[in-house]
Amino acid sequence: MESESQRKSFCSVGDMYGLVIAPKELHFELVKDNSFRLRFRVLDDLGEAMKDFLRTKEVGEFCSGALSGAMTKAILAPLETIRTRMVVGVGSKNICGSFFEVVEQQGWQGLWAGNTINMLRIIPTQAIEFGTFECVKRTMTSAQEKWNQTKCPEVQIGHVSLKFSLSWLSPVAVAGAAAGIVSTLACHPLEVLKDRLTVSPEAYPTLTIAISKIYKEGGIGGLYAGLTPTLIGMLPYSTCYYFMYETLKKSYCQGKKKEFLNRAEMLLVGALSGRIMALTV
Repeated sequence: MESESQRKSFCSVGDMYGLVIAPKELHFELVKDNSFRLRFRVLDDLGEAMKDFLRTKEVGEFCSGALSGAMTKAILAPLETIRTRMVVGVGSKNICGSFFEVVEQQGWQGLWAGNTINMLRIIPTQAIEFGTFECVKRTMTSAQEKWNQTKCPEVQIGHVSLKFSLSWLSPVAVAGAAAGIVSTLACHPLEVLKDRLTVSPEAYPTLTIAISKIYKEGGIGGLYAGLTPTLIGMLPYSTCYYFMYETLKKSYCQGKKKEFLNRAEMLLVGALSGRIMALTV
């Protein structure tokens, strides 16, 4: 005798030639020639789960960050090459001189030197940064709303009562700081590889050779060379940039009595925020 749970877990399918008993996770379809086609219902469930996952807000944010980063670096790669050379002190000290130096020594393709690794760097960096920013901002905003609705936690020490409140924290600033730190920690090795390929193409002609040489010289730590100053510079920049961007966007929408910015306005606000941060941080 089979138990009640067994009857629920199995199904039977049969015809004049016999009977098949199988788990319900397997799905049978009757086709035209009266034969049975067997499908795994589990695979269908996985497919639906994957579709639902790809439709989530978090995936959209990661994809948006990755796409924006890729388009930006593809267009502005020559300026990035010149900036890197000037920062590390290679060649001419002005933009025009550095531009003509690169073209004379390496040809026009030299302006895109290291762009492959730059694209590989910026896509995950921007995806992680933007996704982290939006996730932390939502979490902080939700936490503040919950704490405002309920009594803030208190600690009583003798006659002194200490209240813990999140109201003084800016969700945008905290999210911006978290975004900068997480993306830097995750993608700093790609930044090191990009700089080596851009500045010293003779010593590091390919990505594989660059990884091999850096690893032999410094091990895993070699891929994180300069991490501390990068974090010191990224933390205030990322915090202030996102705070400035959200502030300008909110002020502009309030002034124009709009709920959302169009693409041109978003581009303008982003450029203005970046310009201000570049001059101050």
